[in-house]
Amino acid sequence: MIKRDLEPKLRQMAQQFPVVAVLGPRQSGKTTLTQATFSNYKYVSLEDFDAYNLANSDPRAFLALHNNEYGIILDEIQNTPELLSYIQTEVDRTQKNGFFVITGSQNFLLNKAITQTLAGRVAILTLLPLALSELKQADMLPADSNNMIFQGSYPRVYAHHNLSPADWYPNYIRTYLERDVRQIKNVSDLATFQLFMKLCAGRIGQLLNVSSLANDCGISLTTANAWISLLQVSYIIFLLQPHFKNFSKRLVKTPKLYFYDTGIACFLLELESAKQVATHYLRGGLFESYTIAELMKLRYNVGRIPHYYFWRDKMGHEVDCIIGHGGKLFPVEIKSGQTISQDYFEELHYWSNLAGDEAGRNYCIYTGSESQNRTLVSVLKWQDLEKINEIFTE
Repeated sequence: MIKRDLEPKLRQMAQQFPVVAVLGPRQSGKTTLTQATFSNYKYVSLEDFDAYNLANSDPRAFLALHNNEYGIILDEIQNTPELLSYIQTEVDRTQKNGFFVITGSQNFLLNKAITQTLAGRVAILTLLPLALSELKQADMLPADSNNMIFQGSYPRVYAHHNLSPADWYPNYIRTYLERDVRQIKNVSDLATFQLFMKLCAGRIGQLLNVSSLANDCGISLTTANAWISLLQVSYIIFLLQPHFKNFSKRLVKTPKLYFYDTGIACFLLELESAKQVATHYLRGGLFESYTIAELMKLRYNVGRIPHYYFWRDKMGHEVDCIIGHGGKLFPVEIKSGQTISQDYFEELHYWSNLAGDEAGRNYCIYTGSESQNRTLVSVLKWQDLEKINEIFTE
């Protein structure tokens, strides 16, 4: 098992809250992590038909059957959301921290009713696929950025050395379409939905234009918006919001579209090798998506919510990522080239001059082989991007 960075925070939260929820996409390692962390807990998968049936038909009997002196792991809790009300009753009765550990492959906590059910009783953690730091520790980091983008970060790709990403990701998407999509939104036309996903991949790293997506896919604007939400709730895509406080009134206020995992994006773009990534016209967007997803893992893996944005004005000036922390804003430029150029820093300097005292140290992440500390900019090779953590220790 690859050691996960989230484990210490998971243990800590179990000592402080009656319920700990670990959310994230399917196959991100939630089951492996929770079972390894709480090895003496009773484990129940709510995808098992018998467990699912009992939990839905007689929740009290279900909880009584699986009660023990240590605790219980309820896997894929989104299948039986009504069970949470009974968990609340049990929690209020026993007042025991860490007894319930629940996992979900959908962000079911967007459901206000469910959030209110466990308000004040649940710690919410997010587990995304493997972080760069976890792959480095396990000595499994791919040789270069193109291989990293193509392989993606899902644990199963790394657990089985003979498993090709070109074989695994199609089956992952097929399972996602046939199970999660039907369960969350009951989409009847899966072929059109998969086309919609491919169109999203073709816009990776770009401003979200829902009308264009709807037109190209032949669906209504309402349906397109609903499908964007579906992809977000199931951890396929995320939207990076623009930062438009102060500095200028002539700013872009539309979010940018990214994928949590570039392996999925590569499959949707019909890329079958790292060599194809290297020459693809969207390589820059893929590397940008990979980098921002990795930056998000840095915060999620210590139980924090990322405060990340991008900045673009209507004159064409842009900074790929703005990290907010401690009253400061830290600009990050992401470049897919391997050779450091002075051009890499022009937008950083432009933005920092506008931001004034609010601007923190500048960062540039690129695909080259050397990290450098310059007077105004920290230049990080992609393998060292976790060094941005220094922002959060100031």
